[in-house]
Amino acid sequence: MGYRAGSITWLTLLLSNRRPIVYKFPMPPRQSLENLLRALGTIRVGVIGDFCVDAYWTMDYSASEASIETGLTTRPVRRQRYTLGGAGTIVNNLVALGVGHIEVFGVVGDDPFGRELERLLEACHIGHAGLLTQTDEWDTPVYVKPLREDREENRLDFGNFNRLTDTLATELLRRLETALPELDAVIINEQIRTGIHTPFTQARLNQLFRAHPGKIFIVDARYNPAVYEHCLHKLNDREATRLTGATHQPDDLIILDEARQAAQDLFTRWRQPVIVTRGARGAIAVDATGLQLVPGLHIVNPTDPVGAGDSFLAGLAAALATGRSTVEAATFGNFVAGVTVQKLFQTGTATPAEILAIGADPDYVYEPELADDPRRAQFWNGTEIEITEPWPANQRITHAIFDFDGTISTLRQGWEQVMEPVMVRAILGDRYASADETLYARVVRRVREFIDKTTGIQTLIQMQGLVRLVREFGIVPAADEFHYKERYLAALMELVHERSRKLRQGELDVVDFTVKGALPILRQLHTAGVKLYLASGTDEVDVRAEAAALGCAEYFGGHIHGAVGDVTQDAKRIVLDRILNEIGAGEMACVVALGDGPVEIRETRKRGGRTIGVASDEIRRYGLNPAKRSRLIQAGAQAIIPDFSQPAAVLQLLGVKPR
Repeated sequence: MGYRAGSITWLTLLLSNRRPIVYKFPMPPRQSLENLLRALGTIRVGVIGDFCVDAYWTMDYSASEASIETGLTTRPVRRQRYTLGGAGTIVNNLVALGVGHIEVFGVVGDDPFGRELERLLEACHIGHAGLLTQTDEWDTPVYVKPLREDREENRLDFGNFNRLTDTLATELLRRLETALPELDAVIINEQIRTGIHTPFTQARLNQLFRAHPGKIFIVDARYNPAVYEHCLHKLNDREATRLTGATHQPDDLIILDEARQAAQDLFTRWRQPVIVTRGARGAIAVDATGLQLVPGLHIVNPTDPVGAGDSFLAGLAAALATGRSTVEAATFGNFVAGVTVQKLFQTGTATPAEILAIGADPDYVYEPELADDPRRAQFWNGTEIEITEPWPANQRITHAIFDFDGTISTLRQGWEQVMEPVMVRAILGDRYASADETLYARVVRRVREFIDKTTGIQTLIQMQGLVRLVREFGIVPAADEFHYKERYLAALMELVHERSRKLRQGELDVVDFTVKGALPILRQLHTAGVKLYLASGTDEVDVRAEAAALGCAEYFGGHIHGAVGDVTQDAKRIVLDRILNEIGAGEMACVVALGDGPVEIRETRKRGGRTIGVASDEIRRYGLNPAKRSRLIQAGAQAIIPDFSQPAAVLQLLGVKPR
């Protein structure tokens, strides 16, 4: 292929035997991303493949009757809807991206669905001169999906017995070759076994690839990727490992080492760039510059993977067409897919504005393999401090940002158990007591998944998520996030007030509501001259009061920050930004964030500070919480501690000498 590998301007993901991923951000991502999005309007992309129609028939059996002729019950269709499928899904994504010009090359039948496919392309303002009609032995490929009460019934497929003639294949490829000089990239899609990819077509496409070495050809072949050479291949991890001899059960997790080896082996075999997608775990990009990893994206909202591969492919091709490197293009493809997977029950597309929203300040998933497998943990100098990547030696920390709840304080321990019933009751409403066990279990499971994913973010944002959950189930009308927050805080503050009362009256002690060793290490850091900051997603007035009650407010001076109720202005992320901006970019090498929530870890990591995840067990107040460990590693924690029971080791790690 003739495109430039180029230098990596967003991130460099270097591999080593010790730690698989090292992240660097030498250029502001937003600037690079905006430049790329603007360039999309100038490129021309061709798509050749299996163009299909997705048909959605909404069934309504209330109008069913027995047929007079056969006596069989009829299946009435209340509504019908048609969308582009197969290679057409890629086209939809390219259109949404704002690609300047799109050419399509495919085959339809002389039937109503073929004419509908042409109409759908015209609606996207795409000409279909490259869409040929075969009148015999060819039906337009269609997936008819009968929907009954939002459940898909057995699908009806058209086109399973198609046979493309060599004559039509020759004309199809002639039209593609004629258009090549005006195209910046060509996507080759193989969607079905009985589509355009006959042995004759495959041989002629390979000839075309060899004849135009300077052109970008990207193959995404579901069934026969190995037949194509002299092109970039985009595959998923299951396809890649199958091509290299592995066999997997449908639900098997394909580990990074295996996917990485498959990607490298395929590059060695083809001597052309290879992109291997790994779903939520990102992608692997291999070209002449080496093998590099594109991290997955941390997505809080529920996801639907249908169409994610096509949206990734569209983004990949579009970025390559603008001259971006392989890993940059794969990163962009990952942003596009990150948008579309959040569009449920549809084959979604991504607009430039949506891509900018997710990609300008992305939340990556770091080291998912290590996070999910504690057997790989490596500890520092015989301590309980797990090091997830090499820690710089002799680097003294001068600024330390602490989270409050779960890192220092356990006054709010059990907030999840308070939030869960509030959310479940909000979703079920009047049906809370009468809901059957299946519905109740589904709601509880969904709520627990949401709480787990959103731990550490501002309560008001969690309540916005509750609004979405209430609408998702549709059992009762949704209130606004402020109403739900008020209900939740009322329940939580009953718990906190009771604990505070016991603290004031001497029935319980400060040590009963603090993580092991938290107060002593705060005192030592303060005495040693380290500037301390407290950053919390809890309302600021409550954080100040609770810090004072626990006797640690004095260590932070005036640097206690919390939410003030306006989600657009004072989310925890904004609080972290304010603190980090105050410290300044020049001091970031001397900054550490310590917390049990992902937000402080992610935001400090992005700015170049050090990060220590406190995977605390809030019930015992000492020891490791495995779920927190996993969550914090994925958020970017470079070290993990269970508590502060080894203060000398923590201070040594931070380069701080106690006074």
